[in-house]
Amino acid sequence: QVHVAESGGGLVQAGGSLRLSCKFSGTIFRINAMGWYRQAPGKQRELVARITSGGSTNYVDSVKGRFTISGDNAERTVHLQMDSLKPEDTAVYYCNGEPWGNLRDYWGQGTQVTVSS
Repeated sequence: QVHVAESGGGLVQAGGSLRLSCKFSGTIFRINAMGWYRQAPGKQRELVARITSGGSTNYVDSVKGRFTISGDNAERTVHLQMDSLKPEDTAVYYCNGEPWGNLRDYWGQGTQVTVSS
């Protein structure tokens, strides 16, 4: 059984910053990549940022230059530093882990991020 613990969401004014954190624990052999997705009301869930076990990162275009993802493979933690937040960043943010092998992804329960204008 795998447990995914997220923290760090909240309410912030436009231009502000938030830091999301996530930790995977339990019976895990290996995680190939970790990331953050988000889903705004009425929209599909989208990948925000992803980091592989080798350290490669990718971001959705709308957050490039404002968000930074970091991860620790040994600790099985992933963080998302969000700066210069905009109202359109408002969404529920979900932590994701991609396990090695033919296993389902690990998902957190989601944390609300609200950016006021």
